[in-house]
Amino acid sequence: QVKIVESGGGLVQPGGSLRLSCTASGNVLAVNAWAWYRQLPGEQRELVARLTGRSTTSYIDSVQGRFTISRRNAKTVSLQMNGLKPEETAVYFCNADQIATETGPLYDQWGQGTQVTVSS
Repeated sequence: QVKIVESGGGLVQPGGSLRLSCTASGNVLAVNAWAWYRQLPGEQRELVARLTGRSTTSYIDSVQGRFTISRRNAKTVSLQMNGLKPEETAVYFCNADQIATETGPLYDQWGQGTQVTVSS
């Protein structure tokens, strides 16, 4: 059906930056709504940023002004993360919330996650 794949995670020092990317492939014409989530060790998955429509974005308060979600093309989304903090060490997940296909809409397709570690 469809495949969602994140990339760009890794080890970064406190205050550093990373840019995550997520691409949808398979029976995909476009992704109309994206979201990034993260799961801190031992905690529940939480929403970090959302992009709907052409360019409407929203963020949790803790990342406002430091993280930016944006479209690269119809099937790819990025999350630019600046000023990373140790407490933001987590597995980051991409969610294609609304996908346009040739046979109709598809919802809530998840990537496998990418590890982000913020440590000196």
